[in-house]
Amino acid sequence: MYFNTIAKVISDRTGCDISAVKPESTFVELGIDSLDVVELLMNLEDELGFEIELDQAVNTVDDLDKFIQSKQG
Repeated sequence: MYFNTIAKVISDRTGCDISAVKPESTFVELGIDSLDVVELLMNLEDELGFEIELDQAVNTVDDLDKFIQSKQG
């Protein structure tokens, strides 16, 4: 549901081609470390218009998508 927005923000942040971002892509594979994840979340909050309070580990793009969906009801 939020995959396209997440992929866009990752592409903008890392400079990788948006088509390289897959649901199963790990943040490590995409060159995103733990500090980058925090900044990525802030960018996503701006794009989506709501706060994302990450209270569990997410390792893949799909994990993050599902986490955001679970918090939005």
